[in-house]
Amino acid sequence: MHFGICGGLELAFIAAQAGFDYFEWTVGDFLQPRDGRDAFQNALKRVKNAPLPCPVLNCFIPSDLKITGPEACRAILEKYVATVFQRAESAGVKLIVFGSGGARRVPDGFGRAKAWDQIVSFCRMAAPLAEEHGLSLAAEPLHRRECNILTSAGEAAALVREVAHPALGLLVDSYHWFEEGDSPADIVENGRLLRHVHVATSPNRLAPGAETCDLTVFFTALHQAGYDQRVSFEGSLRDPHLELPSALAVMRELAG
Repeated sequence: MHFGICGGLELAFIAAQAGFDYFEWTVGDFLQPRDGRDAFQNALKRVKNAPLPCPVLNCFIPSDLKITGPEACRAILEKYVATVFQRAESAGVKLIVFGSGGARRVPDGFGRAKAWDQIVSFCRMAAPLAEEHGLSLAAEPLHRRECNILTSAGEAAALVREVAHPALGLLVDSYHWFEEGDSPADIVENGRLLRHVHVATSPNRLAPGAETCDLTVFFTALHQAGYDQRVSFEGSLRDPHLELPSALAVMRELAG
């Protein structure tokens, strides 16, 4: 496994000193998709001078660009996604996380079945375009306090299977997994769909080892699923200089 940290450039320098392999920034901060190309080129220069590569990005679709509900606009989404993927390819990004809880949240009073169809339609648009640019997407389940659709590994896996495109896979996040009460079987049975993993403790979303939280069952399920790719810590840090080395040691031990 390769271990990364979700955060910006300042955190990347600390993570490099701790021994991490990569950092995972946001689409908005790195690719600047709503700004001109100069803004992107400036961010790209800064990333190229970073001590770690940035092969993965999260926060794909901003919350004001709706994927579900009456405000969803296919043309606006297509234009935004095209810009993101073009810039991601030129930046050497390999995978983009599709969490985007605000964008995919089902509005009150809007039919859930219709919202599901909208998400499927969005992914069927985005996945082939991602493949054209050498990218993969990973659908991330978010626990129900953060979003009201795609809240479990099983539900996100059902989306991946319905879309049925090789550029769309599944992400599991230990924090959301614990909070939703998902089972190890939800990971093991969907192992071939896994493209990316996020890790943090429950209930406080801290670094591994920073609070009592048995992550062994989560990593055991990853092993049984045959997953051996990237694992990013995504959570809160009180003292990155102190916590990141110990968190990496814990993750390496759990990974065996």
